[in-house]
Amino acid sequence: MRVLVVGAGPVGARLAEELLPAARSGAIALTVVGAEPVAAYNRVLVAEHAVGAVPLQEIMLQDADQLTSAGVDLRLGARVIGVNTAHRTATIDDGTTEPYDLEYDRIVFATGARANIPTLEGVSRTAGSDAQRHVVTRAVGADDRLPRGVTALRDLADAARVAEAVDRRDRIVVLGAGVLGLEFALLAARTGCDAVVVHHGATPMPRSLDRGAGLTLARLLRAAGVTVLPHSRAEAIAVRHEPDGEARFDALITADGKHVHGGLLVLSCGVGARTELAALAGLRVGRGILVDRTLTSWSDPNVHAIGDCAHVAEPPANDRGGTVPGGPSGLVGPGWQQADWLAERLTAEACGHPFDRQPPAQRPAIVMLKGENVECVAVGDVSPEPWDSVPEGGRSVAMWADPEHGAYVKTVTDHGVLTAFAAVGMPRTAAELTLLFERGAELPADRSLMLRYDGVYHDAAESTDAGPEATVCWCNGVSAGRIADAAVAVGEDQRGVCTVADIGAATRAGTGCGGCRGRIQSILDGLAKDGLAGDRAAARVSV
Repeated sequence: MRVLVVGAGPVGARLAEELLPAARSGAIALTVVGAEPVAAYNRVLVAEHAVGAVPLQEIMLQDADQLTSAGVDLRLGARVIGVNTAHRTATIDDGTTEPYDLEYDRIVFATGARANIPTLEGVSRTAGSDAQRHVVTRAVGADDRLPRGVTALRDLADAARVAEAVDRRDRIVVLGAGVLGLEFALLAARTGCDAVVVHHGATPMPRSLDRGAGLTLARLLRAAGVTVLPHSRAEAIAVRHEPDGEARFDALITADGKHVHGGLLVLSCGVGARTELAALAGLRVGRGILVDRTLTSWSDPNVHAIGDCAHVAEPPANDRGGTVPGGPSGLVGPGWQQADWLAERLTAEACGHPFDRQPPAQRPAIVMLKGENVECVAVGDVSPEPWDSVPEGGRSVAMWADPEHGAYVKTVTDHGVLTAFAAVGMPRTAAELTLLFERGAELPADRSLMLRYDGVYHDAAESTDAGPEATVCWCNGVSAGRIADAAVAVGEDQRGVCTVADIGAATRAGTGCGGCRGRIQSILDGLAKDGLAGDRAAARVSV
């Protein structure tokens, strides 16, 4: 079976790795095409790499030599610019020769997403536009060319531009108050840069947090050295001209007349699926490439899509081309789960084996903001207010706030079972709530008991025993017990020494969003007390 994977990012790379046994056996002839000239790396940690907090080797996810030695045809620095589904061919442009066609039996789109470029006077937008789709075919998959001093933060080229600004200790303006923008602003502030976050809403992270949690988070951001400018709708950029005559970003101009000056403008305004290649091929697209639960295109059974470009939805009985609800998850964890499942399916089909495992169900996304002294965790819809509680319907809302000290917790339950929560400045309580949410457990009738975990006299022995079966790394679905087993195995090989990086290499835990690294370290610390003796019962997540 000739399988062509379009995209060599984290999700495409995961699919390729899971297909390696079939490639080695000859059951699958695998070709992977990636636009960047380097192997897959963790995009979630690009900001940390940009400020020098994480070296490049620690964010790399794949060894290109491993793929090629297994017989994979890996073509980096090349783009698929056209797909003919009738003839099952893809047109590839590697920049060195004329575009050429490659035949396939199955094609998997793992094209990911590109940074959204907001409408700003002085910043052009061309990538993915209708004009580009129909006129400049060879530009399919390319990104917008931004003015000097303006960048997104999605790839290594963006990281290099940010690193230069950080080295100069420029004032950095971040447009957008989502998780990634805020994490970068905190990192920049820690390096000594003056970081300013500009957003048009009333509070940061509005998709994940209610007003109380957002205001508490804004207070913590300011305490950490980040300036926050809410209610500021950006309209244009002002430029200055360099000695070489090229224009460079000077200030962000808002609707109310503010000129926010800086040496670098970082656009953190969300992402949009890269669907132009699929649209050119005549495939049905919504907010992403439309695929059913089996990750198969609505339009062609030989086409699949995974990751940030995949819009998973069941096709209606009579598809009239209207708007389809939902969209890509936008998180690497679900993308990896899709890659694992699709690899199993393709391998089984290529080998002529039956395959009946159900596709992975999308789990609610737990949003974690990582920053020194700025902890924020949220999941589910936390918009209901306490006075909106409907006891007779089973819903109950509880809230506790200490704005002066930057602490806030809200829980939403259904017949006592936790369905949503937001916790700011309460790391132990957030960890406890995360475990309870994962278990589908009931909260105590007296919700105030949850606050004791962040109290001065908290006894760690009172925390919920996560148990070996508890999920620690949500991105990769790795349990505490599996981490403990890996730690014991690594410790036996390394004279009792095991690090979080070792666990990542052995299990992939901690290689996604990075939010579980502290929990992994707590497991290692607990095992270290017994000299990594191998007692899986010691695999408890300290909260």
